Amino acid sequence: MAVPAWNEVNSGVFMNLTRNSLMTTSSLRHDWQLEEILALFQLPFNDLVFQAQTLHRQHFNPNEVQVSSLLSIKTGACPEDCGYCSQSAKHNTELEKERLLPLEEVLEKAELAKTNGSTRFCMGAAWRNPTDKNLDRVIDMIKGVKQLGMETCVTLGMLTEAQTQRLKQAGLDYYNHNLDTSPEFYGNVITTRTFQDRVDTLKHVREQGIHVCSGGILGMGENTRDRASMLQQLANLPQHPESVPINMLVQVEGTPLYGADQIDPIEFVRSIAVARILMPASYVRLSAGRHEMSDETQALCFLAGANSIFYGEKLLTTDNCETQDDQVLFQRLGIHASEIEEHNFKASACSSS
Repeated sequence: MAVPAWNEVNSGVFMNLTRNSLMTTSSLRHDWQLEEILALFQLPFNDLVFQAQTLHRQHFNPNEVQVSSLLSIKTGACPEDCGYCSQSAKHNTELEKERLLPLEEVLEKAELAKTNGSTRFCMGAAWRNPTDKNLDRVIDMIKGVKQLGMETCVTLGMLTEAQTQRLKQAGLDYYNHNLDTSPEFYGNVITTRTFQDRVDTLKHVREQGIHVCSGGILGMGENTRDRASMLQQLANLPQHPESVPINMLVQVEGTPLYGADQIDPIEFVRSIAVARILMPASYVRLSAGRHEMSDETQALCFLAGANSIFYGEKLLTTDNCETQDDQVLFQRLGIHASEIEEHNFKASACSSS
């Protein structure tokens, strides 16, 4: 049986996308159309990864990975109903609730993270939005971590303009607030806050000059069009997020999404590659779900343009890869963790793009 020549079927699509989508270091797009992004997802796997790796090398050292650590500073009892989250008070996950951690304990964890090679320390609190009193304590943590010589990141839920300004004055480097999924699929996952609420918080953060960390979660029952739409929302922001975490759903018993069909690993790698193509100067973080990934899947993600991970055995409340295992994988792949001085320079360069 005759096999159709690849050139007859796909060559035109690939060459057209290559001409229109490959960008130089001085040209970042914010006008991506959904059909363009879907066409990227439909490229042959080798061509997609090649295009992503080509762009990756224009902006980054391909064998260097930025390493962050994440600590839950206040666990459980969140009033939101996010269908993936173990910390929602609306889900029966048997999670032990904890009050806001004392400053001394947070700084001890940050010091350990720095010793293990992390350049950024991220602190997450299970709030819909912080009170001003709680924000006072978080600001003390931010200042303490910065004194250790690390970058700081927090994720605290929705923020007012005034609260965002206070975080900027405290010296916060990054604020994490994920879009989670596409606007079209969002209501299937969360009902207690709107997609626009998330966009508004990102706007407050950006207006104060704080670096944005925003991405999404894959494997929640969404389809390829939803993944493309979510990445479109991120790529078409007035400025690309400096950090884009791409999470694979970690299924937690007692949450509505427990038992959802798992995303195919190749489809996950495709999503990493598309994120790299759409936001070539951003750090694309291989985030939650690495504990369930094979070393080979992670290696493909790095090849497709992922260049940031979380170190540490816990990501808020779910399991993560052991630091020692990550270091062994880095050695096998011939990649290394970035130094904080180099990363700070790159973050500054990205923010001015």
